[in-house]
Order: sequence, then C-alpha cells, then structure tokens
Amino acid sequence: MKKLLRRNRTILVSVVLLIVIIPTVVCWHQLGTLFTAGKYGSADEMVRTIMAKTATPGVAMVTSKQGKTDYKVYGYSDVDGQQKVTSETLFELGSATKAFTALAVVLLEEQGKLAYSDYVSEYLPEFVPTYRGGKAEISINQLMAHTSGIPSWTIKLIPEGTTADTLTQTIHKISDIALDTYPGTDYQYATINYDILAMIIEQVTGSSYQDFVTQNILIPLGMTDSYFSTGQEMKPDQLSKGYRVFFGKSLEYDAPRYYGNMAAGYLVTNLKDLEHWLNAQLGMGDVPDHLKQAIKQSHEADLETAGYEAEDLYYAYGWDNDPERRLISHTGMNPNFSSQVIIDLKQQEAVFVLANLNSTAPSLIAHNIYGSMNGNPMKPFNYDDSSILMDWVFSFLVLLAVISVIHKALKLMSGAGTSLHNERSRRRKRVGAGIHLIIRLLLLVLILIWPYLIHYDYYMISVWMSYSVIAWIGLAAISCVLAIILNLKRMAALRGR
Repeated sequence: MKKLLRRNRTILVSVVLLIVIIPTVVCWHQLGTLFTAGKYGSADEMVRTIMAKTATPGVAMVTSKQGKTDYKVYGYSDVDGQQKVTSETLFELGSATKAFTALAVVLLEEQGKLAYSDYVSEYLPEFVPTYRGGKAEISINQLMAHTSGIPSWTIKLIPEGTTADTLTQTIHKISDIALDTYPGTDYQYATINYDILAMIIEQVTGSSYQDFVTQNILIPLGMTDSYFSTGQEMKPDQLSKGYRVFFGKSLEYDAPRYYGNMAAGYLVTNLKDLEHWLNAQLGMGDVPDHLKQAIKQSHEADLETAGYEAEDLYYAYGWDNDPERRLISHTGMNPNFSSQVIIDLKQQEAVFVLANLNSTAPSLIAHNIYGSMNGNPMKPFNYDDSSILMDWVFSFLVLLAVISVIHKALKLMSGAGTSLHNERSRRRKRVGAGIHLIIRLLLLVLILIWPYLIHYDYYMISVWMSYSVIAWIGLAAISCVLAIILNLKRMAALRGR
C-alpha cells in the first residue's frame, strides 16, 4: 500500500509539473508581452504594443483631420492563411452599427413617416412591456436614447439564426418584458432597443431593415462594400476571420449570427467605406442634402430626452454625445470583433479603429490616436480589458482545477483507508467528512448556477467569454463531484467500523 501511495504521489507530481510547465512555455511570450512596458514613442509602436498585449491578430484604422484622410493597417485578417489586413478587409462593426439605425429613424421622421414621441405600440401592437405590474408605453426616442427601461441582460434573449423571421422572434421574446425603470427616467444600455427600432423601420417602410438602410444611407454615401451580416457573406474573400482569446492566445472563432440583432451590431464594412462615413459626419463629401440634414440632426442631443450617461455625456441617436466638446463616439463589440469611433465635430477630426477580436484594443488605440492629434502623449496600456483579464484568471483556475481533479482521481484509485484510533476520533472524522460534504455540495451548486445569478446563461458564456471560463466550470464541477464521492466513501468507511 505504501508503495502504491508513493507511486501515485510521484505520478501526481509529474502530471502537475507537466500541467504547469507546458502552458507556461506555450504562453510565455504572451505573458511577457502582457506585463512588459511596451513602446509608445510613435503611433505604430503604440498600436503594435496594444495588439500584442491584447492578443489582437489584426487592426485597421482610418483617420481624418481637416479633410485629410489616412489609412493604417496592422497584422492579419487570417493568421493561419497569413493574409494581412488591407484597406479593403471587412470587419463587423458591433454596436457602432447603432448610429446607422438611428440615422434611418431620423430620415423617416424628416419624411413625416413617424415621430420620435410616437409609442412603440402604435407600430407593434403586440409589444406590451410592463412596469411594476402595469402596462408601460415606450417611445421611439426612448429606444434611441436607451431610456426605455428594458434591462441590459435581454441581450441573452436574442435568438441565434439567420432566417427572415428572426427579428420577429426577437421582438416576441421581449414583448411582455418587465422593465427595470419607468420609460424615460433612467439610462440603461440595452442593445435590443435598436432591434425594436429595426422592426418599426420595417413596419413603416414595408421593406426589410437592411434594404432600407442600404438604399437610403450606404449607397448614397458611396459605402458600396458594406452590407449586413446574415450568414450569407456578400464578399467572403474580403471578410476577416474573427478570433477569441484562450490561454492568452487568439484562436479563430466563427461566432453565431444573430439576424434579429442586425440593426444593433452587424454592419460589415471596411476602411474605404468608413472614410465616406466619417467625412459625411464632418460635413464633407458629396452627400445628398436630405441625408446631410439628417446626419446633422443626429449630432444634436436633446438633453430632455437623451440618456444621461455621466457628467457632460449623453446618449442620443446612436452616439455617445458630449455636447460641450461637440464630440461623438461609440464602442462596438461582437463575440469576435470590436471597434471604436471618435468624431470631433468642432476640430474636424475623426478616427475609426476596427479589430478582429473582442477586446478594448480599438478603444485604447482610438483614444491614443485622437489624443495625439491634439498634441497629447500616448497613454500606456491599462490592465482593465475584461476579456483579457477574464481569460488569464480563468486559465489559471483551469490549471488549478486540473491538478485538483487528478489529485482526487488518484486518491479514489488508491483506495486508501482511514486510520482509526478510537470512537471519539471516529466521530470527529465523521463530522468533519459531513461538513466537507456539505461544503462541496454547496460549492457545486454555486459553480453550476452562478451564470444565472448575473443574468447570464451557459449559452451566453459559450458565445461571449473565453473558452477558459467553460473549461473551468466543467473541471471545477468534476472536482467537486470527486470530492463528494471521496467524502461519502470516507463516511461509509467510518460508519462501517
């Protein structure tokens, strides 16, 4: 028995060393990159430093300053295929799409086909949300300002799929939603607000949302490469691969498509088209007068109806709006893409950054570039990227969980008995085993239900978070089950003697 125990201990130590050493060797470069200072002497050095620290494979950036436009591209659109990012590489915009949807609403308002103060129920009679048990009416401007009261967690209700009825399914799932706050009182960002706007656009125009936006915004602006992602990609050769981080490295990730969320995050575009978009926001380029007027209107935040985000910052018409500085911006994040746009209407400056990984890289890069346009030094990487931090934390927890599972499995296989001295000692050991059993049961329940405690579910985790989170949940649950079996065996042995 002692030889068996020694052999098991040797096996455990060897396996633990392998588990710790192999991932450390594989991820050593990324670990070193994450925690070294990096270089920020130039824009190129800053971008490459942030890309390395966030494991972002590819970045595309367009800037405009007093009418002068410039493109910058970095890294790969397809790492395995060694295809580099170009000015024509297509990326999903994420939530920066919302400005296009809001602009479509502004166009319809100018045509007299709707009014911002109209209630959703006037267009979608089946939409009957409640507040504290009573029916609540939400207006179109409250949807655009994220003051509808619809909870942010409703993003998990958006069904996966690319069929034509997915938008209808999305609205149906929230038609009787209980609101967090009374409409018009508080700001709460809920992406599904813009899906409701898409359905209203379809009801008013009699055409699909994407066809209306394409015909009335994209084509007039010359954004001929841009389209809405439905799973049937129009230009697959130009579309960048999407990526997801795992153990500090980016892995190719073909995320699910959400046709029902198209208006809130699934415009696909590139630098060449975004140049037209930025210039139109800055009042430049050959833009039809009615569209130019609508764009100008979308920059004017009505402080009485806009969503109050923070001091001097409001949400209106699909933009984070700082009226004092005449600055509009927006962040975009999809499961495998991200973006950031900043437009200074007063200084006639703009920057739009795209990336093929869900991270804060575009935001950090865009703010540094905008700062440098105004004579400010580059700011170093902030360790507040939730995706990167979550991946590293849960990757470490995965290692610990693997060690724990192996240790408990070896103990079960060894069949080691419990040393007994007297009845008092036996009773104390039984009590201890019982307490450990209860703790492990509670821990197992907590591990299994914690996503629901924060209004998530396993599907949301599998789509949006690092693979390491799912791996840890599975391994931690197995570890708890093995611990429960060990304690049950120990209690049975103590009871039997």
